[in-house]
Amino acid sequence: MAFVEENLQDVLATLEECQAALVRNGDRDTAQLVSVAILELRIKLNRIEDSELKALCDAMLREVDTASKSAYPKPQEGVRRRPPVSLKLVK
Repeated sequence: MAFVEENLQDVLATLEECQAALVRNGDRDTAQLVSVAILELRIKLNRIEDSELKALCDAMLREVDTASKSAYPKPQEGVRRRPPVSLKLVK
């Protein structure tokens, strides 16, 4: 098992080098895809269970929700405010 983990560590290092090269060359989309592979490999190497990952994501979503509520406080009664502008990415 140690041999397999050592090989996976080598693969991880190679993927990180590839990702850095892609970023340097301006290929951010492909670099993001490689970062997903890096994340998946790190999850496997650190033996992170699906339930642990879900708990982390849920906690992060709660933080984002709390932060967005404090960023847009409720307007005072009788005062009308425009809703925040929603932007859509178009390629």
